[in-house]
Amino acid sequence: MRAFFHPDQLRHAPALELHNGGFTDYAEVPARAEMILAAIGGAELPADRGEAPILRVHDADYCRFLREAPALWRAAGRTGEAIPYAFPIVGRRPLRLDRIDALLGRHGFDATTPITADTWNSAYASAQTALAATHAVLCGERAAFALCRPPGHHAGADYCGGYCHLNVAAIAAQAARDAGRARVAILDIDYHHGNGTQDIFYDRADVFYASVHADPASDYPFYWGHADERGEGEGTGTTLNLPLPQGTDVDAFRAAQAKVLDAIAAFAPDFLIVSFGADTREGDPISRFRLTTADYALLAADIAARGWPTTIVMEGGYAVDALGANVVSFLSGF
Repeated sequence: MRAFFHPDQLRHAPALELHNGGFTDYAEVPARAEMILAAIGGAELPADRGEAPILRVHDADYCRFLREAPALWRAAGRTGEAIPYAFPIVGRRPLRLDRIDALLGRHGFDATTPITADTWNSAYASAQTALAATHAVLCGERAAFALCRPPGHHAGADYCGGYCHLNVAAIAAQAARDAGRARVAILDIDYHHGNGTQDIFYDRADVFYASVHADPASDYPFYWGHADERGEGEGTGTTLNLPLPQGTDVDAFRAAQAKVLDAIAAFAPDFLIVSFGADTREGDPISRFRLTTADYALLAADIAARGWPTTIVMEGGYAVDALGANVVSFLSGF
């Protein structure tokens, strides 16, 4: 299977995040990508397809914010990484505010996703990686792997969060649509619900979003990913969430994945995007499922058996020492 990665993806390296009431070491470290890259034996350098495919998904003002936030932070006399602390959660007015603190709250939904001077370049390279894998499949590959880092599925059209700045799965899905694939499905099997991906396509009938994830009643991102979220308007029925309890093992996860694969089959997609997170593995430091490394080959084989042209994009997974083996297991199973 062809794999893609750009070294600029290693440049985003915040020191700290706010977690459980205090600052702690940032979990989404560059070593995540380095471990995967070593385990799969390297990857191709993606072509640069520019910002246009990103702007098909993300607002121009938001992309400008990601580029300019570090300079605005420094101009305000701040040191370290830019982290929001005030969020307009109710009755947000469409104000055009210039203060960096207001912009951070406007374009972020948590305090775990700092913005550094290298964030835009790394997120941009991650998006190009997803696009390269997608175009490889569009040109005839059965499947391709995008080693995306930073990940993407928590990022919405105009906001970041959950270590995510640009939604690589959504950018890949839109690229497939723009290339003429009439119906695109996204299967999200990260431990956490992909709230940003759901938001982006929630009212669209041409992209089906299905997710198997930890119950948001107990786990981040809490406000999205409940079973009654089914889409709205023209998109009613094209969102499917199967939340699972903490402690879920491979049998329960595999059964839930089979249900969403059947729902995707009923949608009859021309193309599949898999948002793959290895944070479902037992022992992940921020997750509570009980999958093993060998289980990923089974899950991947079940997906591959459906026969859809597939781009696999990397999302979460924070047991860094095990991450390479987990990804190899998934790709070998596929």
